[in-house]
Amino acid sequence: MLRRTFAKSIAIGLGAAAVPALPAAERKLKVGHTALTWNAGPRSPEFLEEAVKDIAELGYHSWETFAEVLGDWDAKGTLGPLIEKYKIPLKSGYLSTNLIDPARQKETVAQITQLSKVIKKHGGTYLVLASSGIKRSGYNFKEHRSHIVAALNDYAKAVVDAGLGTGFHQHTGTAIDTEEEVYGLMEAVDTRNCKFAPDVGQLQKGGSDPVKIVKHFLPILDHMHLKDFVGGEAGEEFSGYYPLGQGKVDLAAILDLMEGAGHPSNIMVELDRSAKNPVSARQTAVIAKAYLEKQRYKFRA
Repeated sequence: MLRRTFAKSIAIGLGAAAVPALPAAERKLKVGHTALTWNAGPRSPEFLEEAVKDIAELGYHSWETFAEVLGDWDAKGTLGPLIEKYKIPLKSGYLSTNLIDPARQKETVAQITQLSKVIKKHGGTYLVLASSGIKRSGYNFKEHRSHIVAALNDYAKAVVDAGLGTGFHQHTGTAIDTEEEVYGLMEAVDTRNCKFAPDVGQLQKGGSDPVKIVKHFLPILDHMHLKDFVGGEAGEEFSGYYPLGQGKVDLAAILDLMEGAGHPSNIMVELDRSAKNPVSARQTAVIAKAYLEKQRYKFRA
């Protein structure tokens, strides 16, 4: 039943692509896509070219992948040729960092500096900083808050000193998951260097109100993973996530807030993959594009 229901929603989403988009004059922000949707991560970097190819062909404006993957491709001399082949700019890298072990802070700063230089070398402008996964059972954010803030301040300064922008990205199953933790961190860090770079689908999954949080932090929000979330039995085929417009996240309200912020921001579409996904990564990106065109966004020819 779930598969039939989802197939119907897929058909609706694909059919929307044939509907002419409304005039896009008031939409200033350009939308990119992350390579995570193609599982192009540190464990399977071989999927990166497929991801970049599809993102480019569908007319998205830029792309993002894990910073470690960018570092590996750069070291092999294959990152520059990849960007040149598909004529789509790299926007950002994503890096999970250790925030709760002060002993690893120095080595993490060195890693961040090196990867920031790789991103800038290839035309990127942003490094997304996230927390690595932790054991949430028994975890007390308040006990770790001071050194989390200190670490993140050092990490963000290293990125900015390397010539990029950066922001913190909350995520379920990490040191910063709940609404209380998001507010507790972002109201304590030095936001001259560290902006906010949320995942709105992850906010929904974590029990927060994404619209409320985006609105509150809008002045320092300059990068976003745009993701939809269903949850429960209805979302089991995508581990709780669905293509844009198919879930519970009030994406239209979030996009309106982003457009009205008055400062440049990166919007990167993303859909977490699972073994049960009933359609390809490219098909989900097509559905997301159709949804965004209905929201009056334009894509590259």
